[in-house]
Amino acid sequence: VQLQASGGGLVEAGESLKLSCTASGNIVRGNHMAWHRQLPGQERQLVARITSFGATDYADFVKGRFTISRDDGKNAVYLQMNGLKPEDTGVYYCNLNQYNERYWGQGTQVTVSS
Repeated sequence: VQLQASGGGLVEAGESLKLSCTASGNIVRGNHMAWHRQLPGQERQLVARITSFGATDYADFVKGRFTISRDDGKNAVYLQMNGLKPEDTGVYYCNLNQYNERYWGQGTQVTVSS
């Protein structure tokens, strides 16, 4: 399984970005997908996740601002990020979980200027 993330960039505070992640390889039904991020000098943290049924869960620091979604026809997961803040700056990683295996994308940089 390979994951390819894209959509990061440099934006000003208050602006929006949409991250995309496409999975390829042996993808099975029933997988869960998620976005994590790693801020400078910090450990990787969960941002949002979505189950195969479409149930979602968000970290408190993004609730009301970010929306995770998926398109199973494209084996893709998305993260719509609105109201970005400078403290959202970091590398964002998508991941896919299936059969108790976790796969990671390469990360995409998000930089929010004040």
